[in-house]
Amino acid sequence: MSSVNPLNSMNAVPVFVAGIGNSGPEHWQTLWHAELAHSVWVEHSSWDAPVRDVWVRELDEALRAVDGPKVLVAHSLGCTLVTEWAAQHKDEGVVAALLVAMPDVHGPAFPGEAVGFDTPELHDLPFRTVLVASQDDPYGAFAHAEGAAATLGAELVDVGALGHINSLSGLGRWTQGRALLDALLTARRGADD
Repeated sequence: MSSVNPLNSMNAVPVFVAGIGNSGPEHWQTLWHAELAHSVWVEHSSWDAPVRDVWVRELDEALRAVDGPKVLVAHSLGCTLVTEWAAQHKDEGVVAALLVAMPDVHGPAFPGEAVGFDTPELHDLPFRTVLVASQDDPYGAFAHAEGAAATLGAELVDVGALGHINSLSGLGRWTQGRALLDALLTARRGADD
């Protein structure tokens, strides 16, 4: 890793958007959040029984509380949440998103506790987006990720067989993903120079 952190150079605020159940202490999101001093963690009133409209409102409130450029760092249902939020809201401060392990809301493993996510509003996102997918994600086939990336206007990154790209995948701070985030931020910053 270079000595110049692109996040600090850009003065962007990483906004972490976790999925159902939240991300535990060994999850790469939690580890990155601890490393990035000015990052924000979106909190939800119910982590285990998410309701789409409530989660969209809570994400919007969290984003409104952050001044300046923001980079969304989402995992699992957090990815779907980002697309749902973007269908209803606009925030010029959101400059990029890293969406990791986007689930198939119609897939057999999608949690029944998640209410209102069954008719996703997928559309071209108004900010630079990288969608990261695993070949053996139990929550969404790779073909689903390919279709979602095309619909969202996102760059698709195939990371091989990493399961759901979570703490069960044994990734630790997941340096490959962190490099993707840093490259995304560096490219965005370069576009503004």
